[in-house]
Amino acid sequence: MSDIVQILLGLLLGILGSYWLFTAFRKKKSSESVEKQSVILLEKIRNVYKLITVEGEFAEIYQYENVREHFLKLISSKKKALLVINAKVNVGFDLKKIEMKADPKAKKIILTNFPLPEVLSIEPDVKYYDIKEGLFNRFKTKDLSTLNQEAKEHILAKIPDSGLLDTARKEALDAVHMIESMVQAIGWKLDYKALEIQHKDLLDEK
Repeated sequence: MSDIVQILLGLLLGILGSYWLFTAFRKKKSSESVEKQSVILLEKIRNVYKLITVEGEFAEIYQYENVREHFLKLISSKKKALLVINAKVNVGFDLKKIEMKADPKAKKIILTNFPLPEVLSIEPDVKYYDIKEGLFNRFKTKDLSTLNQEAKEHILAKIPDSGLLDTARKEALDAVHMIESMVQAIGWKLDYKALEIQHKDLLDEK
């Protein structure tokens, strides 16, 4: 009888040991899976990279003038041109600047900082009118590159007063909701209670 008891006890201990090992292994695999899932999720959000939320069009007139002096400043030579600039400007958010971390145990992504809106691209279309050159001051090929750059800078200077950045700030909540949808798609939650944006009223209380 004692032998049978020992055998049964051995079998019971073996079963319990096997179950414990199986449970520990499954828990470890599950933990590794969640950890891996969180890393992939964070990378997916960052890989969206630049999110355009506002597009604006500008039509500007820019006058270029350049004066050169020659012969001990006795003679001056002037060249000038009138530029008509039509530009398309995209404003939005660089999601690589997002600060966030994952809480695998709670299956939660914590968003702690959201980038301010910025100009993501400018596509200027420049046309030249009323081009006049001086005898000793003519337009060269490199001047066109300089003029295109000045045209771009002229548009950039107009953007802060255009309202585009303010409009993009108001679209920040939509950008956060887009990230929230990505997170919820795999059964996680987005926590952005600590999020600070210049206009705090942009984020509704959940």
